Amino acid sequence: MTRDELDALSSRELHDLAVRRALHHVDVEFLWQLLRAIPAAEASEGHTSEAGRDVTHLSVLIDDAIDAGDGDVAEALRPLYLDYLVRHNVAS
Repeated sequence: MTRDELDALSSRELHDLAVRRALHHVDVEFLWQLLRAIPAAEASEGHTSEAGRDVTHLSVLIDDAIDAGDGDVAEALRPLYLDYLVRHNVAS
């Protein structure tokens, strides 16, 4: 898919494609990057209590990574998903 085609997808679809690809290819680097980006994305969207909690609780962060395709946090993470999918030439 081209970047424009990927950009036309919802944030949920981008999240699902990126996470599915990362899990399939055991791309620990991307998954770690996503885990590190979630607290900042939550803080940027006004979820400051969740962001602070996530930094200290890895299990909460992993749950958030699975759910990071929904709502305003997904929108904040959208560039991360797009860049990853374009870099790896992912098609839906």
